[in-house]
Amino acid sequence: MTTLERTTQIHEPVGHGLTRIWDLHEVIHEGDTAFQHVVIARTEQGVSLFCDNDRQSTEFSQLTYHEALMVPALLLADRIESVLVVGSSEGVVCQMAVAAGATRVDHVDIDTEAVKLCAEHLPYGYTPEELARAERGEGPVKVHYADGWQYLVDAADGDQRYDIVLVDLPDEREEEAQHNRLYGVEFLTMCKAVLAPGGVVVTQAGCQTMWRNQTLLTSWRRFNEVFATTAYYGSDEHEWAYLFGRADEVADPTALMQSRLPGLGYRPVSIDAEALAGNSVPPYRVRHQS
Repeated sequence: MTTLERTTQIHEPVGHGLTRIWDLHEVIHEGDTAFQHVVIARTEQGVSLFCDNDRQSTEFSQLTYHEALMVPALLLADRIESVLVVGSSEGVVCQMAVAAGATRVDHVDIDTEAVKLCAEHLPYGYTPEELARAERGEGPVKVHYADGWQYLVDAADGDQRYDIVLVDLPDEREEEAQHNRLYGVEFLTMCKAVLAPGGVVVTQAGCQTMWRNQTLLTSWRRFNEVFATTAYYGSDEHEWAYLFGRADEVADPTALMQSRLPGLGYRPVSIDAEALAGNSVPPYRVRHQS
């Protein structure tokens, strides 16, 4: 694409030979950070965030996405006191964790500029004032501009343990990408090592559709290798799936989530008991992969 085309449309790859085209009504910001190309623009779905041409979130659907990522983890964890978030630059899941009762949220993101741009331009997630407080460590959320891998290495040597470790990154790439290592077995094992008893690791695990499901297939195998319990949640109103791991065995994760939903401090608007039941069965191709 030419520079002119990039400021009027985003061509988002959604599979081999498949592209989704986003019309940009107004480009609010476009530029390169140290790690990625960031576009924040007005689309038919409101203010929208794109990184390296991939839609990350939109004003219209971000809450559905972030609730599908965070709410099952809030329900599966035995406690919600300490939370570690890796990625998720918008800050929405950190706000959800605090609303649910967390008193410590460590938010780790390698891309300082992207986090600041989100706070400045997105009408959801951190405000600039909230981000400034989190950068200073004033309040329950503390932002760390750091490499997630190294943060987990250091955390394993420390005393802090987390009830939830949430990893929210762009999809794992077939080509070389710096964030690919944060999907592998070694990284999941590092996340597991910093869990408190009864804690949960959650990752964005890709798309359920059969033409874009390689990340999900691979993540499912990895989670079952690392964790004694692996739970699945596939959003019924979005295109993304999420995996949740506990170090111990839970006989019926879905029943546990449903039983805890009425007492959850954060009140979801896109998930109820029926959604938990209906969306907790992995796709056929995931369950029956060779």
